[in-house]
Amino acid sequence: MKRVVLVAMIGLIALAGAARAETPVAVVEDVYGKVTGAEFMDYVVPGQVIKLGPGGMIVLGYMKSCWRETISGVGTVIVGTEQSAVHLADFKAGKVPCDTAQTEKLPKEVGESAATVVRSLKESAPAGPPPLLLHGTSPIVAPSDRGKLVVERIDVKGERYEVDLAHAALAHGKFYDFAKANTALTPGGVYAATLKSKRQVFQIDPEATAGTGPVIGRLVSLQ
Repeated sequence: MKRVVLVAMIGLIALAGAARAETPVAVVEDVYGKVTGAEFMDYVVPGQVIKLGPGGMIVLGYMKSCWRETISGVGTVIVGTEQSAVHLADFKAGKVPCDTAQTEKLPKEVGESAATVVRSLKESAPAGPPPLLLHGTSPIVAPSDRGKLVVERIDVKGERYEVDLAHAALAHGKFYDFAKANTALTPGGVYAATLKSKRQVFQIDPEATAGTGPVIGRLVSLQ
């Protein structure tokens, strides 16, 4: 059995270079200690290799499977399509609420602009279901640029938030977390997040929880 696992891991490592051009499948929700191959809030792709050193820990959230992993200790992590292959390191995982269509809202390739997949809607509320369902009342926004971020409710008038990202406190200098700003949106509400030419429409689940929940349940990409 150990030989089979080792062979499988070697095969995945061999594919790691080519995998960089694939669609992201997971997001790095947290990192501690010595970790190489991925950083906080990176999008990762199948075959990507992450190495943990002494005191290292990484949290991965898989967007299609809603599978959230906490991996710690010295070892190697190989990103899969819906969960990781882990060698030596300690591994804890479980399902969390998320929108399994999240990957459709991300760049087709790592580093590619998502402008082609973020769909602009008319000012009126969409006739069908919103393209993204968040399970936390405080989104975490991944912007493509600094500027004025506007989050406005579009099913009911009157609720609007504006954030100057050039002067806002950003997590690791890259992401704006409404939870850190003690801002919660209304459960059940439909919103549009806009930053320059980028726009993403989302709905807050009626049973969404407040505070800092799993990133994959709160992520809005404007990249």
